[in-house]
Amino acid sequence: MKKRLLIGAIALWGVCGAAHAQMMDRWCIEDNGAICWKINGRLPHFDHVEMSGQKLSVVLRYGVNADGAFSLNRSLVFPMLRMKPNKTQNNLKQRFDVNIPGMVTIDDLTLTDEKVKDVNFDGIMTVESSFSHVYRRKKVDNAVSLKRVLYPSPNSAYYCEEYTFTNQMKNAITMRVPEWKVKYTTPEEAGVYGAYHIEASLSKSGVFVLNPGESLELSAVFSGRKEGDEPFARINLDADRAGRRALIAQWRNNLVLDTPDKTLNTMFAFAKLRGAESIYNTKGGLMHGPGGEAYYAAIWANDQAEYINPFFPYLGYEIGNQSALNAFRHFARYMNDEYRPIPSSIISEGVGYWHGAKDRGDGAMIAYGAARYALARGNEKEARELWPLIEWCLEYCRRKLTDQGVVASDSDELENRFPAGNANLCTSSLYYDALLSASFLGKELGLPSSRLKEYSQQAAALRRAIESHFGYDIEGYKSYRYYEGNDVLRAWICMPLTVGIYDRSRGTIDALFSSRLWTNDGLLTQAGTETFWDRSTLYALRGTIAAGEVEKGIDFLKQYSQRRLLGDHVPYAIEAWPEGDQRHLSAESGLYCRIFTEGLFGIRPTGFRSFEMTPRLPKDWKYANLNKVRAFNSDFDIQVVRVKDKLDVRVYKGKELVYKKKIKEGESVRIVLSV
Repeated sequence: MKKRLLIGAIALWGVCGAAHAQMMDRWCIEDNGAICWKINGRLPHFDHVEMSGQKLSVVLRYGVNADGAFSLNRSLVFPMLRMKPNKTQNNLKQRFDVNIPGMVTIDDLTLTDEKVKDVNFDGIMTVESSFSHVYRRKKVDNAVSLKRVLYPSPNSAYYCEEYTFTNQMKNAITMRVPEWKVKYTTPEEAGVYGAYHIEASLSKSGVFVLNPGESLELSAVFSGRKEGDEPFARINLDADRAGRRALIAQWRNNLVLDTPDKTLNTMFAFAKLRGAESIYNTKGGLMHGPGGEAYYAAIWANDQAEYINPFFPYLGYEIGNQSALNAFRHFARYMNDEYRPIPSSIISEGVGYWHGAKDRGDGAMIAYGAARYALARGNEKEARELWPLIEWCLEYCRRKLTDQGVVASDSDELENRFPAGNANLCTSSLYYDALLSASFLGKELGLPSSRLKEYSQQAAALRRAIESHFGYDIEGYKSYRYYEGNDVLRAWICMPLTVGIYDRSRGTIDALFSSRLWTNDGLLTQAGTETFWDRSTLYALRGTIAAGEVEKGIDFLKQYSQRRLLGDHVPYAIEAWPEGDQRHLSAESGLYCRIFTEGLFGIRPTGFRSFEMTPRLPKDWKYANLNKVRAFNSDFDIQVVRVKDKLDVRVYKGKELVYKKKIKEGESVRIVLSV
């Protein structure tokens, strides 16, 4: 009897826990893959989201007030309109806190008592609401409906808002739209390219009579340009909207995650969008930028080289691949015979650099990312171009080895926000992985076997050094210290798991998901603090699943994804908190996708047409598919199906079955794709 009561209590707790999670969700997933916030109380609520095109980025600070009215503040960033001094964050910015519907009148009265019905987001924001109207001294609810559609131009330096007012009453109404245009001109001496014009205007003005059921459409465009450039006189919003939707569809329909978990599938789709959209067409070529109203027209050794560039080949987005190649070309400009460190960041459209935190382990970051990118891209010409950079970075790291055999650096990617000692675990882990990738890549390029053997031996020696120097019992866990003298748990102890070092996986995973580090927002950067950065959480989730702790990894991944996709701040991975107010920096979304490509499916590039794969399935999943994979210069589908105690692994190129095998849990297979 007691046993049955206990089982019942556990079941009830599970149901209540799931119900509680649903109650905390603010957004839901629509059948078309969008997310929707249906307004049903819990007001006021405000959020912010970033959207980007090749010439502009916009952060929308939006929400619904306590009275049900929509609130919108637009922050526009023009990455290529540089301000003096021409430093990293000196992009032209302008905020517009203007209420467009508030300018419109109905029968001489302003629109009042707005009630937002829902907010829909799929890469374009759509807001449905209605207004009341006093007609013949009587208040008529839902007299006029309004549809807002908000999005950036995909290729031009402007942001678009479309408004559709529809008469829901039984009588005609008269709407008045004012002439509205504002223009800001910056001082000529303040801009790198002289004076800039920021403009905003409505597409039409006048008096319009709407019969019952008829609609009035108008638009607002917010733009920026150099003084000598022609104004945006003939804007085709239909083309801009269609262009934005075409890109969203392209990202959605390539590298498609198909699992029994709708939330994971959907957040993966959104992560592809955010990771791919934040690429800017600068005078220094295509540059992927983190965003966040601060980081544009520039590249970093961590965000771009390490985080997002190795992911782009899987997505098959050519603009993304070209931005990755361009980033590595910019870093290669700083190779030198004296082996001085490559700058951490190339800024201001490529004309300058930032090296404020000195050597952060950037050589290891670049070698790691460039080698993985070259292998997954499967383009020999690009690989040969990148090889000197990879080789230089590997030699730089070798020269930085300490007496303990690990890589010394001045700081790490957190740039002295937290202690990193003279040599940190993250840098040595990345260098280890880069050596392995270099041995695979060198073989494809026909390098002498003696060179490849040397890289393999260096990797083996480094792995031993990582264990002897960083391996540590810390706060009761058999895991790693982040640097010599570190005695407090740190989030980046996850790094060995992401590069295939599982010697201390059990203790490390237990430490990561202990109350000392794990919170509702993922991992604390350091135990005992309140600071969290999503990047370490995303690495930890990938490494945990790759190490075989699938149930625990998926459980925490679900918690994290539910909060980021459907909670109060949606729908992307974020940078950090409290710093940056949880900005939707772009490269973190690439790290989210890599939880699946490298964690769940365990893909490790081994050649231009080959990879090792160690697929994992949670016990309650019957399948997991990764379709339209565009890596290795191919287009293929991976299907993993649970068959009793084994996994049936199949790889298709189109309708052709190119690989089929039933394997044990945790078994690795090697896939070779034909030309």
